[in-house]
Amino acid sequence: MRILFIGCVESSYILLNTLINYGVEICGVVTKKENKFNSDFNDLTSLCVSKNIEYIYSENSRDSETVKFIHNKNPDIIYCFGWSYLLSKEIIEIPRLGVVGFHPAKLPYNKGRHPLIWALVLGLESTASSFFMIDEKADNGDIVSQIDIPIDIGDDARTLYNKVMQVAKKQVIQITKSFSEGSTSFIPQNIDKGNIWRKRKKCDGKIDFRMSSLAIYNLVRGLTKPYIGAHIEYNGNDYKVWLVEIVNESVDEYRNIEPGKIVDVYSNESFLVKTGDGLLKILEGDEIILKIGDYL
Repeated sequence: MRILFIGCVESSYILLNTLINYGVEICGVVTKKENKFNSDFNDLTSLCVSKNIEYIYSENSRDSETVKFIHNKNPDIIYCFGWSYLLSKEIIEIPRLGVVGFHPAKLPYNKGRHPLIWALVLGLESTASSFFMIDEKADNGDIVSQIDIPIDIGDDARTLYNKVMQVAKKQVIQITKSFSEGSTSFIPQNIDKGNIWRKRKKCDGKIDFRMSSLAIYNLVRGLTKPYIGAHIEYNGNDYKVWLVEIVNESVDEYRNIEPGKIVDVYSNESFLVKTGDGLLKILEGDEIILKIGDYL
């Protein structure tokens, strides 16, 4: 079975490497040379060069050169994992077995952008690793494999990313075997159910200390590395915050303190601040000069 692979982020690299190590035939790769859109961008060409796989750089996969490249490769199936662009009908119709996509959410729920970030920011207790057939709409086709993944309160963007990829690596081998054997099961998505998450904006990453400590904690862990990071606005500048801790000690003595007030300072990266319902310790972030009594 000839597989053409499309992708340009860290998960793309992991799944392509998994398939190569499994020994399947990758007849070609479509990727990007650079991409400022995805903070976890990963150029796949190092894998291609090491395994003598022909590749092409593409802007959005719809240009005529890319379509011609895919046509000439005559793939049986296309795997499109980690590609933030809809494929054209022309490309979808090329492989005889169709095009498979990957989305780390429990489809038909939570389609759309930034699934791991939103899951953490919203404080969800679980997500899923879903492989599905791609059609002309986003995350809309039949599901071919879906496994639930719990989200622990201690998980952040990196640990959840790793959890999902450990599951996805096993799934991609399983679905490859099922397609090659003609034993794939297809589960239609209920189009009357589900939701679509929107694209994240800069304002979505701003920490407002009127929020609860838990809401800020979820925001920070959802946007921490490998993503762009939550931020504090102070004196006209943005300061990234990568790690925080909810302080569970009694806050009675701070009930009359306004949100955003600095209660203690440990270093230029670490300080204690009043939130909407308690105290939050900033453990790691950009250096910022603060003193007790300042306001954020």
